[in-house]
Amino acid sequence: MRKHTVQIDSQTCIGCGLCRKDCPTNNIQLENKKAKIIAQDCIMCGHCVAVCPKAAVSMTGFDEPPEEIGKPTVLDPQTLSAAIKTRRSIRQFTKQQVPAEVIAQVIEAGRLTPTGGNAQDVSFIVLKDEMDRFEKLAVKLFRRLLPLMKLVNPAARRTDIDDHFFFKKAPAAIVLVSRNQVNGSLAAANMELMAEACGLGVLYSGFFSMAVNRSRALRKMFQLKRGDKAVMTLVLGYPAVTYRRTVQKDPAAVRQF
Repeated sequence: MRKHTVQIDSQTCIGCGLCRKDCPTNNIQLENKKAKIIAQDCIMCGHCVAVCPKAAVSMTGFDEPPEEIGKPTVLDPQTLSAAIKTRRSIRQFTKQQVPAEVIAQVIEAGRLTPTGGNAQDVSFIVLKDEMDRFEKLAVKLFRRLLPLMKLVNPAARRTDIDDHFFFKKAPAAIVLVSRNQVNGSLAAANMELMAEACGLGVLYSGFFSMAVNRSRALRKMFQLKRGDKAVMTLVLGYPAVTYRRTVQKDPAAVRQF
């Protein structure tokens, strides 16, 4: 893992104290009207870099510089609500391949997702050319488990685990790996929004993630270390089905105190 440090240019710093006020770990103090980092064991969240009006604060060890924000980007609430309301899990895909640049956009949405403590602990495994090989191992595992599942789950009794049970003949999938369930799940949600913005259909394949976590062969093939967990698998492709109306939902269960 790369080493990062926070640096403050005392010549540029005007001692306004904005970085000190915004630091979630109280790791900045003012000395002689200049900001000073107390220790380098902070979470490297970058709030100090982002809030400084004079760009006096910087963090080392990154490939990209921070971008200046002119007018903050604000999503249109109605458009976002419509996108959430009309989304459906896609299980029918065309044969059209997903371009590498589109997959890169989807992964970028995951990379930019904030993580607790700025852990940046989510990695991505892209499946394209060898999907059949990985799916075959997962199918083999689930076919062994199905008789047991049928004993306790009525839906399993109607389930047929065919050769395309996990990926539905989609052209691509991305497995999100993390040791933190929340961080991986948040990244998956943003990646799904980006995928749909790019015209893709998405299926959350929790079953394939389950297979990865239980299969020694798949874990070895994906080079997962002890503690690594396949949090979610996003199956991606261009939809071969059109949904013409939204699904009904029960009212939100809300308690206010």
